[in-house]
Amino acid sequence: MNDKVRILQTIRQGQVGGGESHVLDLIAHLDTRQFDPVVLSFTPGPMVEELRARGVTTHVIQTERPFDVRVWGQVEQLLRRESIDLLHAHGTRAFSNTCWAARRLHLPIIYTVHGWSFHLDQPALVRRYRQLTERLLVSQADVTVCVSESNFQDGRAFCDMQRAEVIRNGINLSRFSPRETPDPNVRAALGVGPDTLLVGFLARMTAQKDPLTLLRAAALLPAHLPVKFLLVGNGELDDTVRAQVQQLGLQDRVILENFRSDVPDLLQALDVYCLPSLWEGLPLGVLEAMAMGKPVVATAIDGTCEVITTGHNGLLVTPRQPQVLADALHQLLISEPLRASLGRQARRTIVNGFGAETMVRQVESLYRRLAQPTPVMAFSF
Repeated sequence: MNDKVRILQTIRQGQVGGGESHVLDLIAHLDTRQFDPVVLSFTPGPMVEELRARGVTTHVIQTERPFDVRVWGQVEQLLRRESIDLLHAHGTRAFSNTCWAARRLHLPIIYTVHGWSFHLDQPALVRRYRQLTERLLVSQADVTVCVSESNFQDGRAFCDMQRAEVIRNGINLSRFSPRETPDPNVRAALGVGPDTLLVGFLARMTAQKDPLTLLRAAALLPAHLPVKFLLVGNGELDDTVRAQVQQLGLQDRVILENFRSDVPDLLQALDVYCLPSLWEGLPLGVLEAMAMGKPVVATAIDGTCEVITTGHNGLLVTPRQPQVLADALHQLLISEPLRASLGRQARRTIVNGFGAETMVRQVESLYRRLAQPTPVMAFSF
């Protein structure tokens, strides 16, 4: 083995979502005296471009399918060519397409679960199939990392989690820190005046993140309330979101933006951050907004409940309830003191328990442990 441990960080896509932000932060804070990161993404995108700009060796093997046997040989060749010592797979798709090759080469494996691939929203048969898939993948990992206690407990309900542990997501506190003098040009460029309140949704436009419930809630707010909604992101619901804005008559109240990399500047421009997800691991978007000192309205699900105490450092609401969400938003929008109080407590929560440095040191401890020679489990698909 070389002096440095060469680690392949693999993730499903090059578009930047929560898991991809996690990988970016992990690599940025990794001790490069001990560890040499290489990245494999299964689609191109901004994450790939950013990593290459940083000088990180980054590869793309194109597939959008889990268990795509067509790419497994390419993955094995990559592992050999890059002299990889350890595989760290982020998410189901990435692990399902790298597990076979890593096991053939007797490499230690870490599987980080950024939210399980099964959830209550799925038909029973689909949910059961996904659980069996996850059970298989967990069985092949030397260590499974859950980013929230909720995900860990969910895993225990359907598979052996004896080799699993919880390492909560962490935030780059220097990048996500409230600005003393916010840049007024950000709001001006969005067409938002100084007397207008701005609610932000910075997430993928997917069923999981549920932007449609946010739009329905926006339509329920009083017409005289000086508020606009900024939705930033892309996904399979792009066309549906645009159509619903038109159907609800929200053209003057909603601003739609494609993915943007200036997330801290956008968060700084907000008065309230909202994430009405149906399921999560531990949502980085919520952590980032809280780190910026923003009051958050989010759904009472999974890892979100581990970071937000409603009424203390944010507000939690029931998923898929537009009126309940509208009421919570209204409560914040009409009270500047409440927004300020929740925002201050939100920042304290992140500083005290969700820094990226702490997260990375815990992950590095796993790397050091697994880099030592250990018996290899038999591979069985």
